[in-house]
Parts: sequence; structure tokens; C-alpha cells
Amino acid sequence: MPNYASRSRRIARRSVLKLRVLTVAVLLPAFAACAFFLPALWWAVVMFGAVLLAAAEWARLAGFGAMLSAFFYAGLALAGFLLWDNRALDIPVFAASAAFWSLAVPLALWRKPVFRANATGVLAGFCVLLPMWLAALRLQTDPALLLALLAIVWISDSAAYGAGHALGRRKLAPSISPGKTWEGVGGAFAAVAVYAAIFHYWWFPATDFMFVLAAFFAMTVFGILGDLFESLLKRGANAKDSGTLLPGHGGILDRIDAITAALPLAALLFTKT
Repeated sequence: MPNYASRSRRIARRSVLKLRVLTVAVLLPAFAACAFFLPALWWAVVMFGAVLLAAAEWARLAGFGAMLSAFFYAGLALAGFLLWDNRALDIPVFAASAAFWSLAVPLALWRKPVFRANATGVLAGFCVLLPMWLAALRLQTDPALLLALLAIVWISDSAAYGAGHALGRRKLAPSISPGKTWEGVGGAFAAVAVYAAIFHYWWFPATDFMFVLAAFFAMTVFGILGDLFESLLKRGANAKDSGTLLPGHGGILDRIDAITAALPLAALLFTKT
């Protein structure tokens, strides 16, 4: 007797995959065009627009009311205004971001707090969104490098999905994100190692390859932490996706979760400030 439920699930997965591919086919060229051709000020404005959309999703998932949401958006705007042309703050911001993702986030993933409409929820939102925006601004001085560094996240995510789907047995964080496996993590590191060799040869041949490899592995770890941290936020809100803006992907946060963690580290390691 045919398994109609299984067939329906396969059809649904193919439909979602097609939507995901179509969305990426539209967004990636648009993003690249903006990165290459927009002046720095307009790039900052466009990227901040995306940050505000992500901030709205964060506020909804964390249960912010109207007043706290307005404070959150205004605070992001003020901080962005103070940061965008002040390069003296770049290293402190990126270093603080690295500390947040390497210390505070693992603790949160262990303790599994539920984010609420309070100062902790606001501060976490700032730590997630602002450094990523600033990193995108600084790396836009070399748009090809920006895309090459973002590719670490995309390659890691794709390899983790493929390896996890084919080989996954041991769950990475079953109570937070049941679909992620240690085998997927292994696949991500293997793919990133290959990409690091290509990147080293193409971009930084005079730099020690072990530095590039270690940097890429650190970005991969941070990307996984970013993904899990957003899953924790959604878990607390009992939500499957952060939003519905991007067909096949969910919301803005669903698309940039790993980037929020990895890109500030990339800016810290691969830009001169």
C-alpha cells in the first residue's frame, strides 16, 4: 500500500527547496550588486534597513511591547549613527562581539533561558545585530573579500545540511535544534578546510595558511553558535521561523543567524582598522 504521507512530505520538501533556491537566486545578485556599486553611505543605509527588519523579528520573538520595541529600534539607530564613521570603535566592537559569541552564547545554550521583554533581551539583540552591520560596512571596502568571507557561512551551512542528511546520527543540540548533528558539523569543517586552502592561495598567499584555516574554523564555530542561538530564541517563543518575509527561508533572522556571529569575527581578523 503506497505511503501517501511519506510521499506528501517529499513533495513538500521539494517545494520548499525550490522556493529557497528561487529566493537565493533573486537576493544574492541583488546583494552583490549593492556591495559592489553602492557608495559607502547608501550601503550603510540599505544594510541598516535589513537590520531593522531583523530587529522587528527579534522584538516579536522576545515579546517586546510597542514602547520597548520603539526604544530598541531607536537605540539601534543611535548606535549605528555613532559607529558608522568612527573607526576607532571598530576593534572594541568586534572584540566585544567575539566575547559575546564565545562566552555568553555557550552559557545561554547550556542554561536555555527564555528571552523576555527586558534589558537582557534588548542587550542580546544589540550584540547580535549591530556588530554584524558594522562588519558589513567595513568589509564593503573590498566587496569581493566580503562575499568570499560570507561564502564560509554558506559553504559551512550547505555542507552541514548535506552531511547531516546523509550521515547524521548523533544530535548536536536535540533540545534546541533537533535537526543538527555532529556528523553535519564534521561535514562543515571538511568543506571549510578545502575552501580555506583555495582562499589562502587566492587572497592571502603571503599569510600563514594555519592562520587562515584557524580563522575559518573559528568562523564556522561561530556560525553554528549563531544558528543555535536563534533557534533558542525561537524555541522560547514557540515559533518555527522568525518571520515569513523570505519564501522558503522564513524571516531575515533565519537567513542571517550564522552571519551575525561569523561576520564580525571576519572583520576583526581580515580588516585593518
